[in-house]
Amino acid sequence: MFDLVIRNARVVDGTGAPGFIGEVAVKDGRIAAVGPRVDGPARAELDARGKVAAPGFIDPHTHFDVQLLWDGAARPCLEHGVTSIIPGNCSLSMAPLRAGDRKAVIGMFQQIEELPPEAFTIAFDWTWEDWEGYRRALEKGLAINVAPLVGHSVIRLWVMGPDANQRAARPDEIAAMQGVLRQCLAAGAIGLSTSFVDVDETARPVPSRFAQFAELDGLCAVLGEFGRMLQIVPEFYDADITIARIDQLAELSLKHGIPTTFSPVFDNRQTPQSVDRILDRAEEQFARGARVWPQMQTRPIDISFSLLRPSLFFARLPSWVRVLRLPVEERIAALKDPETRARLLRDAGEDGGERIMGRLVARAGEAPTDLAGKTLKEIADARGQGCALALIEVSLEHGLDVAFLAANGGHDNSDRIGPLLARQHVHVGAGDGGAHLASFATYGDTGYLFSEFVRRTGALSLEQAVAKITGETADIWGLKDRGRLVPGQAADIVVFDPDRIGRGEERPVFDMPGEGMRYTRDSVGVEAVLVNGELAWTPAGYTAAKAGRICERV
Repeated sequence: MFDLVIRNARVVDGTGAPGFIGEVAVKDGRIAAVGPRVDGPARAELDARGKVAAPGFIDPHTHFDVQLLWDGAARPCLEHGVTSIIPGNCSLSMAPLRAGDRKAVIGMFQQIEELPPEAFTIAFDWTWEDWEGYRRALEKGLAINVAPLVGHSVIRLWVMGPDANQRAARPDEIAAMQGVLRQCLAAGAIGLSTSFVDVDETARPVPSRFAQFAELDGLCAVLGEFGRMLQIVPEFYDADITIARIDQLAELSLKHGIPTTFSPVFDNRQTPQSVDRILDRAEEQFARGARVWPQMQTRPIDISFSLLRPSLFFARLPSWVRVLRLPVEERIAALKDPETRARLLRDAGEDGGERIMGRLVARAGEAPTDLAGKTLKEIADARGQGCALALIEVSLEHGLDVAFLAANGGHDNSDRIGPLLARQHVHVGAGDGGAHLASFATYGDTGYLFSEFVRRTGALSLEQAVAKITGETADIWGLKDRGRLVPGQAADIVVFDPDRIGRGEERPVFDMPGEGMRYTRDSVGVEAVLVNGELAWTPAGYTAAKAGRICERV
């Protein structure tokens, strides 16, 4: 007897093959049968008439490392059909990490991923140091599948201590890092992540940026022993440097026989030629036999921020970063201080911050009604001020609690994005789920893929879009038994309405530790989500199922 049969569905199996009207049977957490008709009794049936049954979606770029310790469902992943996630990107992970280095890593997470400090201090008991201990802590209550990366910056900290963000490693230290990485991979890490751009809470480069090529090469040799992934964040703001990184990744891939991936890749009107050059170079390297997967997200980024908290928006303005890291009362005093204010205005640019800040819009519902909907340039002009000064003074007048929106921080021409996503070697990812919680809604990528690029523009077929975020992703990362509706594979299944699936309106939710706020988007068109054969989410809400696992590699 089957545990469940999904009847009358449009089966899109994740291979890219044409969908068909059929049925999917589940038994003991696995796909038991798929076909036009599945005969046999079942303990439960789900009539999916008019709906699609597809493999659960896989998100390859997340930062749920911390959230999973108190929220094993990694909300809101399941609501959007995502059944497997890859955290540990951008050189950061929660292990291996000695107790004495926790403060440093928390600071990096706060700066790079904008996670609230309460997420680390009141939400869980920090009981581990090594990777195996972290894995045990994760496995206690998972409702979603997890394939975690280990961060290069934390491995450097483990081996080099305070010198990790001071200097290059010695040969003996590289050998020690290789040993640590080998232990992490043996314990289930899916690969290594590193970053060439990120900074810590003091605006200093993160430890991975102090690594010379010999160190990266040595670590990739260990990845080659296991056939595991190298993920990097390149200097994405400069196409020429990014292309140089692609070439470097290609050499590492060919030398060590490993897959590599880099993210993010943005398209915008200011540099329309950059993304084509980057993707063309990646394809040239694929033609050589290298595996260098460029990750593109589907959605534009709308960043909401106020001076009440640190924000990704100011990442390239070091003096602003330092001030926004101060406690609120000290921050207010610093913003009023003439010397500090002068330094901030200089950092904003000779045009008074207009180029950087002029298009910011005072966010309706989170700004005074007389300002809501106005651009910062309009507000500044009315006050006879530059944009940066107006931002400071308007914020001070309202206790810093005035929110602004920076719209379309990338992907500002959606008609171009669909054809780019459809390219053979473009990997759909870089969504940043679990990060930037108070800045923008990091979920809605999957729904946007279908609503914008399948339904509206037709750049991808339904089958292509499903394959991009299921079977192809499983192959790229080597995830065993995931990504396809094939007998014997894990029963990760999403049922959705192809005519409705999309992303809902962005809204704030106060459900983080310490009543912290995050932005989210409601699920639209997702009808049911199964993880390893158990119903994990429906529009009625999350179930009590805890069937998630640490993913195995092929």
